This record gives sequence, C-alpha cells and structure tokens, in this order.
Amino acid sequence: MLLKQLTELSGVSGNEKEVRDFIISEIKDYVDSFKIDGIGNIIAYKKGKNTNKTVMVTAHMDEVGLLVKEIDNIGLLKFTTVGGIDKRILVSKPVLVGKNKIMGVIGAKPIHLQKREEWVRALSIDELYIDIGAKSKEEAEKLVSIGDYVSFASDYVEFGESLVKAKALDNRVGCSILVNLVKEVKDVSFYAVFTVMEEVGLVGAGPAAYEVNPDISIVLEGTLCYDMPKLDTHLVPTYLNKGPAISLIDRTTVFNHEFRKKIVSIAEKNNIPYQYRKTSMGGNDSGKIHTTKEGSITTTISVPCRYIHSPASVMSKNDYDNTYLLLKAILSEFEREEL
Repeated sequence: MLLKQLTELSGVSGNEKEVRDFIISEIKDYVDSFKIDGIGNIIAYKKGKNTNKTVMVTAHMDEVGLLVKEIDNIGLLKFTTVGGIDKRILVSKPVLVGKNKIMGVIGAKPIHLQKREEWVRALSIDELYIDIGAKSKEEAEKLVSIGDYVSFASDYVEFGESLVKAKALDNRVGCSILVNLVKEVKDVSFYAVFTVMEEVGLVGAGPAAYEVNPDISIVLEGTLCYDMPKLDTHLVPTYLNKGPAISLIDRTTVFNHEFRKKIVSIAEKNNIPYQYRKTSMGGNDSGKIHTTKEGSITTTISVPCRYIHSPASVMSKNDYDNTYLLLKAILSEFEREEL
C-alpha cells in the first residue's frame, strides 16, 4: 500500500530526500512536468482541461524527528528535537540514526535510580540520550556523525476496525492522497506541490506558492484528533470515522468561508461524510501560501490522526478514503468550472 511505503520512509524536516525521490518515482509518468526547486519542494503540473483559475494542491513531505548534536565519551548520542515533539513520549523509543539508519534506543536513568521529584515530571531532553550500542566515542563516530537526522522506527500496522498505526501520518497521508490524485485525475489542470520543512515554520510553502502563483490552493494534511470520553464536544478538534476535517481557523489562517461553504456543498452532494476542525491551535502551509504575491484563497482538508507527532499515530482508513473522494469531487467541479 502506498501509505505504508510513505510512512516507513525517513524524512525529518530538512532531510526529505528519501521521501522526495520516492514521490518522484511514483508521479513522473503521470505529470506533464515537474521540478525540484532550490529549497527542495516538488512542483509538478498535470495538464487537463484549461480552467479560468490556477489550482494548487499541496502536502508537506517532512515529519518531526531528532538531530544528533553531540557524541559523548562512552558513545551515547545527545540530541535536539526537530519540530514539535512531546518529550514525555521519547523514553525507550527505537530510532534510526543517519543515512545508514543505525538502530538506536532513546534511554534515560532507570526509574529505580531516580529521585522522587524526578518521578512526577517529564525528563528534559538534556537528560535523555540515544544508545546505538557503541562502547566508545570513537566507535560511535564510525557509525554516525554530529548533525545526523534521527527518525522514529515504527512499522505501519493495521488493527481494530479499519485503523492504522504508523509514524509520520502527519503528513504522509496528504502525500499519499496527492500522489493518487496525480495518477487518477485526468480532466482538470492543477499543480501538485510537495513541500519541505513545514514542521519547522512552513519553510517550503512560501517559495512554492511564489513559483506557482495560485488563485486557489487546497492544503492536504494529517491533523490532531482527540475524541476521548468525558471531553466537552466543543473541545474535540476532530473525531475518527467522521470523515475529512475542514478547517475553520488556525494559528496562521482564517480560512475563506465562501470556499469552505462550496466544499461542504460538494461533500453533501456526493454523500461524503465530513466534519469541521474545531480548534485554532497549530498551523499549516496555508499560513504562507495565502499571503504570497497577490494572495491565494485557501482551504485545508485533513485526515484526523490520534497521537499525532508521535511514533504511533492512529488514523481511520475510512477517513483517508473519504478525504480522497472529497478531493476528487472538488477537482471535478473545477473541470466543470463550477468553482
């Protein structure tokens, strides 16, 4: 499955080459042109019926992860985070270090040796390390280097009723949907853009939007889901199995309400379940896209993911499939010049 292949690739922000190369191998025979810009984005063009609007569909390739900043005298690796990671989830997680994907485990002082005050707080990043099994600094330096990227080691697993556990669902779900759109949508012209470094400040989106200069942009994402019991419904950002989540507002964008209404009407006309993303926390590439050059009307459509930015995010295949159906339906409206 395409999504399995994508989630099991390593692509921490700033180190997206493995993901980029794979995506290019998947889309190159289905697009009329593509380029890698100076910052590492893929900008592909699929020619179909000409429309009166320039349409861009985007998904970011990068994932959160770690970066090696020191190798100590006994061969343990000190690191910093890349992107937003809850430090409480790091202890004992298996990781892959560097281009050779050296196996490692994030370690810390055993609980038996911790002081009582350490039991009630999350250990800081400075108290953690990566153990790659080296016996000395010299031995470790033969395997890894300062500046190496570190990704979580986490297999794609299907479980429960149509659920998936994987790392990097934010945002390989968007990449997977966009790759399939490139392969299957034939009758409307659009740009398919795969961006870099979204997790560290929406870095790639601005240059990509400047190049394409879209009138309308659709951002595909994996977004936070917290559908837990005993939580007031207005505090639940999204639910699993209730369909693609259409954003209202986030930290970087107040989304165009007219475009959102049209998307909702398309979903209802095609009997595609949908929901609203009911939180303003976080942001995505729209934050840079909608303010580039003369500006672009944007929307964000997301697949809800529990435990996001962790090695074990969870999504519903039903939501994934319905998000894809909604995107196909939206693009078909552009073909008929209804949008």
